[in-house]
Amino acid sequence: MKIFKTALFTLTFAIQAAFGQIVVNNAFTPAQLVTNYLVGSGVSVSNVTFTGNNGQIAYFNGSGSNIGLPFGVVMSSGYVTDIVPPNEPNTGQFNGPGDADLLATAQSVTSNPAAGSITSTNDAAVLEFDFIPSGDSVNFNFVFASEEYLTYVNTVFNDAFGFYLSGPNPAGGAYNVENLALVPGTSEPITISTIHPGFNSEYYIGNPSGHSFNGFTTPIAIKFAVTCGQSYHFKFAVADCQDDYLDTGVFLEGGSFSSSGVDIAVATVSGDTAIYEGCSSADFIFTRPSWQTDALLNVEFDVAGNATIGTDYNTITSPVTFQVGEDSVILTINPTDDGINEGPELITITAYALNACGDTVVSTGSVWILDEPTLSILEQDTIIQCKDDSVLVTAIPSGGVGDITLTWSNGATGSPVYVSGDLFGSVDYYVTMTDQCNNTYTDTLTVEIAQTLKIDTLLSGPSTCEPTGYVSALTSGATGVPLNMWTGPGPNNSNFIDATVWENLSSGWYYFTIQDNICVENDSVFVDILNPPNAQLSVTPDNGCGPLQVTMTNTSENADSYYWDFGNGQTLNINSTDTQSQTYETSVTVMLVAKQGTQCADTTYASVYVGSCGCTDPNALNYNPLATIDNGDCQYPIPTVEAPNVFSPNGDNSNDLFFLNTTNATSIELVILNRWGNVVFESTGLNPAWNGKTGNGVLCDEGVYFYKYLVKGFNDQELEGHGFVQLFR
Repeated sequence: MKIFKTALFTLTFAIQAAFGQIVVNNAFTPAQLVTNYLVGSGVSVSNVTFTGNNGQIAYFNGSGSNIGLPFGVVMSSGYVTDIVPPNEPNTGQFNGPGDADLLATAQSVTSNPAAGSITSTNDAAVLEFDFIPSGDSVNFNFVFASEEYLTYVNTVFNDAFGFYLSGPNPAGGAYNVENLALVPGTSEPITISTIHPGFNSEYYIGNPSGHSFNGFTTPIAIKFAVTCGQSYHFKFAVADCQDDYLDTGVFLEGGSFSSSGVDIAVATVSGDTAIYEGCSSADFIFTRPSWQTDALLNVEFDVAGNATIGTDYNTITSPVTFQVGEDSVILTINPTDDGINEGPELITITAYALNACGDTVVSTGSVWILDEPTLSILEQDTIIQCKDDSVLVTAIPSGGVGDITLTWSNGATGSPVYVSGDLFGSVDYYVTMTDQCNNTYTDTLTVEIAQTLKIDTLLSGPSTCEPTGYVSALTSGATGVPLNMWTGPGPNNSNFIDATVWENLSSGWYYFTIQDNICVENDSVFVDILNPPNAQLSVTPDNGCGPLQVTMTNTSENADSYYWDFGNGQTLNINSTDTQSQTYETSVTVMLVAKQGTQCADTTYASVYVGSCGCTDPNALNYNPLATIDNGDCQYPIPTVEAPNVFSPNGDNSNDLFFLNTTNATSIELVILNRWGNVVFESTGLNPAWNGKTGNGVLCDEGVYFYKYLVKGFNDQELEGHGFVQLFR
């Protein structure tokens, strides 16, 4: 019995790609592309050959595009480098030969009415190799793409590709250059004529991103049955049909050409092969290929290492069982936090499974259990000279699991960070380290202040409207002879330097700075104002028809003179609050300035609206379209009424209705009574009319009827009347 050992294969491709587009690299030989990038587990390959131009095959990384595959091998009927934007894959003309198998495939597309007219293929790219599978089936994933989309659907330019298999068929007989590149669930080859927006559209994508093909398919999986240990031949091919201009390509997913059995991977919280007591756990993940999930599978495993099962970690039992439909089973290792410093403890799990050939496949995974870590922080207290200074301090954490975060009590994170001091004593900054397991440790860093310079008190005295205020500063702790500086508001309050008292000031904020040989201190104080002027004004009336006489009342406070601007070109300077009056023809804004001395003033405004008076109702006889204020003297016309004395409602469209002829009416109430005084019709509206019927639609008899009306005119005028009308048919 042969024993095979599988291992996890990791590929790192060191090419810096431009963000947002596909990457291709054609520096590899066809054998390297097949062995390193196409074939996965459970398949051994040999006799790799490639027919075509070397520029037609390459490695690709699709993570910057929407091709749907992460990486792998790409083949094209043109240059593969033209797949990368802003290039266009339409210039790959090599004058290369075609391929007979591809021509037969192109001619067999029943959904393409032009398939029988395709007579040649050109610029064929053909990759071939022999392989021996270790399972009972092989699968791989691919994407078909073409620059022929959508213009040349169902034409002779129906570029072809195919995946051709030769070898023993487990169902009997043999595969003989059998094309596997078929529309899922059909026997139709995949071309631009069998997958497009109008046919099998669920497999079509027409919005390329990061590559230059016009259209392409979704990722499509191919799975075929094989006999374990037998030799097979596989042929990947793509070519132009009928011409050699627009290109077609096929993307083969890296590592997907595989036929593998059970495998084991190990995942831990910290991302490595170590877990910590009281913190993290490890998952031993048993996996099998998704196409082998149609049967129940038991996998036996052994546990080795110096960690004791049931003591150092939870109990696990063999075998693991894959239920039908499951492709993975997880065994979770939870280490026991025993508080004992034991050193690293190893767990190794080895699984055994039979492949389709009857050979034993062995897979192994390991993880270390580590004691709970000891956390510590190295920091150093510091001294700063002045309270406004800041200093860069460092905290160095040690111990802990995984990524470590540092959080400071001033909101800063990381290290180093800036800290500042406080004039009134030392400042303690707390720094907390937290590891990936949420273990925490806190240390303290103390900042001492060497500054002695202080502003003990700032004093101020209020000002009137004349500059009579003052400011004063009391300081202490200066080293050497200090420099004092005041700054304040207003054009007359320039900087005052090297004094602690400043007099004859107006109201406002004043700022004091003292500087000694080491430090600088700043503070501010406000000089208030005593009884400032307050301008107040009222106008009566504030609106009306012109000419409008307006009385203006001055109720200002704390002022000794006033300036009026009446808004009509007239102004007045006066020392009293006497009432003023003006006559206005147009609207104005009145301004009053209340003054106190020469330094203080306050201003207020009042608006007077003057309109044109007249009748503003368009229905009135004396309507004035220029009037903006209605003066209440609108005059309205009197309504008039005329009524016929006979009508004949016989349907001849002549005199079929009885109605009133009115002028200047806004509403009419009409009532019709028969000779017994019964109401046969009544209605209200602009022009009600009687059709000779009762309210329920019964024809009225011929004869004389009595009518009465109430007509309303403009301004609620009313006109009442009555009469008789003869009805005959």
